[in-house]
Amino acid sequence: MNKLLYFLIITLFAGCSTSGNSVADQPQFKYRLDTLTLYDQSRQRAIPVAVYKPASKVSGKQKPVIFSHGYGQNKGGDYLAYTYLTEFLAREGFFVVSIQHELKTDSLIPLTGIPQTVRRPFWDRGADNILFVINRLKTTNPELDFKNITLIGHSNGGDMTALFPQKYPGTVKKIITLDNRRMPLPKSEKVRVYSLRSSDQPADEGVLPTGKETEKYKIKTVKLANTIHNEMDDKANERQRIEIQNYILKFLRD
Repeated sequence: MNKLLYFLIITLFAGCSTSGNSVADQPQFKYRLDTLTLYDQSRQRAIPVAVYKPASKVSGKQKPVIFSHGYGQNKGGDYLAYTYLTEFLAREGFFVVSIQHELKTDSLIPLTGIPQTVRRPFWDRGADNILFVINRLKTTNPELDFKNITLIGHSNGGDMTALFPQKYPGTVKKIITLDNRRMPLPKSEKVRVYSLRSSDQPADEGVLPTGKETEKYKIKTVKLANTIHNEMDDKANERQRIEIQNYILKFLRD
């Protein structure tokens, strides 16, 4: 094959790749990580959080992103298990708070029964945690852009994320779920809804929108052909991380 032709073909395929370099190869912002435990007196509930703050000046109002982890069987530390995403978003200029929803003293999530019934109290608690964090930020960081809050959650944290705008409408602008499987995605014109789906675990009936609902409410769902449910945290390989980062940044900028 002619060397010039070969070079052009290789260049074309590289340019068309969807799993190549991130859409943001040169992050603009430095950040610092603070871990602390908040306390909701009204519920007598401790809420550990990881806060990714800008270490350099950010022009304009910074948009908050609240992250909720997948179920970790109360072992703790799960709010630090998605650093490929939380750190990435902080470098992209977002104010990121990752919440530890499970405490070692909590009851374990039931594995039998109808999930939408037996797990609902856990999702309610998670939604209340999220609301408490948002309200605390309004006090401690009033400079943030609270008209443009985005929630992101994986698996069980995605179910909390899906529940939140239905329980507390008008609070957040966007939600992004990573393979939530139990709580139906909200169908509303007041919140933008995005969801990345795994290649191995289907959602329960009614969780994902129908074709008509997708069109009516402009819901966007994307199936990741090479990513299974349990590879959406820091176990993801480099290719999977880049693909998820790219989609989430695209959703945030949509």
